[in-house]
Amino acid sequence: MSDALLEIRNLNVDYLLDDGAFRAVNDVSFEVRRGELFGLAGESGCGKSTIAYAITRLSKPPAWVAGGEILLDGQNLLKMPEALLQNVRWRRIGMVFQSAMNSLNPLMRVEAQFFDVLRKHTGATRPQARARAEEMFRLVGIPINRLDDYPHQFSGGMRQRIVIAICLALKPELIIMDEPTTALDVVVQREILEQLVDLQRNLGFSVLFITHDLHLMAQLCHRIGVMLKGQLVEVGDTQQISRAPEHDYTRKLWGAIPQLPSSVRSLGVVE
Repeated sequence: MSDALLEIRNLNVDYLLDDGAFRAVNDVSFEVRRGELFGLAGESGCGKSTIAYAITRLSKPPAWVAGGEILLDGQNLLKMPEALLQNVRWRRIGMVFQSAMNSLNPLMRVEAQFFDVLRKHTGATRPQARARAEEMFRLVGIPINRLDDYPHQFSGGMRQRIVIAICLALKPELIIMDEPTTALDVVVQREILEQLVDLQRNLGFSVLFITHDLHLMAQLCHRIGVMLKGQLVEVGDTQQISRAPEHDYTRKLWGAIPQLPSSVRSLGVVE
């Protein structure tokens, strides 16, 4: 049996414009293994988030999946009926979006937001949802009495932890994290990501971690894929990508990271 949980095969995603189709993701293939943190790196606009939305079939017009396969345990999600997909989305594949902390409903207490998610996807009763929410709050290091607070009563870092906790409450096998800490300062960012790694080790879920920060990714991920202009130009284990990158673009990404101490040097230009 393959240890691949998620397989992307020859994926193509277009954006349909008035003057024709723009190919944002071009023949991309990679896999995320069970229990693995796989990083997808690249500059803004390279197609990283487009892939994330395609995996969960949350792409909205003008985006259109033009070809390829997205396999979860061998099942092609692109051909799965919407009714069956509802049992996969969020329950087997969770997603933490960019600026996820702003996705919480400001008019609802946090406990009620846990209840909404768990009732919809598992049929949980209010007491069952409360017990699960308390369990998740303990996991992410937030006092359980804070469940009765509103989102605005939490710091940005705590709101991000809450979103991760809600995602984990459904026990997904795979979590897609799309720039999950972009809006946070570097200290809080590190705390959250270190906690995420601890949770991943303890619970065993897989992570597709999407960011432009290659240096940060190298500290967290087992393997890394590098995207450029809609194409996956390099995939390798973290040690190889960081110490002996094969593609010129990957080398330029590493060269753009400041080194201390360091002399002034020019940065490579990506054509």
